[in-house]
Amino acid sequence: MAGSPAEAGGSHLMTESSRSLKEKCGLVGIYGHEKAAELAYLGLFSLQHRGEESAGIAVSDGKCLHTHKALGLVGDIFKPEVLKQLPGRLAIGHVRYSTTGSTLLKNAQPITVDYSRGQIAVAHNGNLVNAKRLRDELEAYGSIFASTVDSEIIVHLMARPESKTREECLLKAVRQLEGAYCFVMLSEDELIGIRDPHGFRPLCLGKLEDAYVLASETCALDLIHAQYIRDIEPGEVLIINRKGLKSLYPFRDVEVKKSFCIFEHVYFSRPDSHVFGESVAKVRERLGEILAKEHPAQADIVVPVPDSGNFAALGFSRVSGIPFSFGFTRNHYIGRTFILPEQSTREFKVRIKLNPLRDMIEGKRVVIVDDSIVRGNTSKSRVKELRLAGAKEVHMRVSCPPHRFPCYYGIDFPKSSELIANNYSFDEIKKFLDVDSLGYLSEDGLLAAVTAFPKEQYCTACFSGRYSTELGDDADKFYFENQRAGS
Repeated sequence: MAGSPAEAGGSHLMTESSRSLKEKCGLVGIYGHEKAAELAYLGLFSLQHRGEESAGIAVSDGKCLHTHKALGLVGDIFKPEVLKQLPGRLAIGHVRYSTTGSTLLKNAQPITVDYSRGQIAVAHNGNLVNAKRLRDELEAYGSIFASTVDSEIIVHLMARPESKTREECLLKAVRQLEGAYCFVMLSEDELIGIRDPHGFRPLCLGKLEDAYVLASETCALDLIHAQYIRDIEPGEVLIINRKGLKSLYPFRDVEVKKSFCIFEHVYFSRPDSHVFGESVAKVRERLGEILAKEHPAQADIVVPVPDSGNFAALGFSRVSGIPFSFGFTRNHYIGRTFILPEQSTREFKVRIKLNPLRDMIEGKRVVIVDDSIVRGNTSKSRVKELRLAGAKEVHMRVSCPPHRFPCYYGIDFPKSSELIANNYSFDEIKKFLDVDSLGYLSEDGLLAAVTAFPKEQYCTACFSGRYSTELGDDADKFYFENQRAGS
């Protein structure tokens, strides 16, 4: 093992890559509403936490598709005058961060194309582990790609001439994909939702009067007062058109392990969403309760790292009996640090995002509850701010296990060499963070907090290294090529 983090370069140790940990993308779809673009905009606004690099909306007026997309935030891109130029009763929308493909306008989604069977717009949440192989095969047969994102692959697969109908093309294309994906697709007269057979990513169906809504999280339904109907099932292709709803299951004859991404509950999803069958807020409270039992502390106050640590800190406080207190004030005009594209920008915004409340902290023994530690730089800076505000002791508690493995399924976790828990011992991490004690939630504790499905149906690969799909050299090559390219 190498020397301690401090010896290896202090807070700069985990910055070999300029990429920061980022979130998955957000999807929304609307069918049959006269204000489809406006509803898609509101849905994306609710899902902004899932990506801040670009946003786009495609609509159908029944004859052709109209698309507007740009780099930036939803509220900055879709002004009233822009929405007025997006007529139609069908729409899909996308907020993005770059898992694959760099932060360029050409990689913003939805991707809209003309092909032999009409027009289609596609938006994708996830990551295809066989993307490089499929892309190489398609290019060998003459396909010309307009972007570097893996999402474009399904469009080229659908355009191949082997099948007679659009439905046959779609099902054949989906069967060739491996990895994590949710798609929303839009043709001139149909809205389609697709979820991979493992169910890595969430996608739900709602209804607003006579209109149907697809969304990555239920918080998008809540904002537009749509009624939640159900989750799209793993492996389901849902087609919505004038005939109603039609579900197809292209993987019914294949035995596939369910793998719901547990990090949706730990960090990514909004606490007011229901994901994978249960309340995100309640799961996070249970995470904190179990954490308090596994790693008790002698302290005066429990302080959350806003916002994703709030509910875990509440649970920790409830079980431990240590009073809950807000020790930081968050500047809500600063985006979530994990989805900022440049390391230098991210480090600066860590300092201005959270301001410690000296009157709450000074002279006290503090338990700080955070959702995760990835590289360690952000956690180190938070501990430093608490000490500068006069904390007598700082005890860090983390509501998930140590991250030791990359994610190939749509979360931009760094390479294993950049994950602090993969490279340094527990004592070295504790010293690097400058905490009086450190406690991570165990994997058993993590799985005990989710109750909707059997424990073996949750993906914990970033903690355990147990991947649910075959990866091989193809996934490694695709992932690391994009890491080197700054994608």
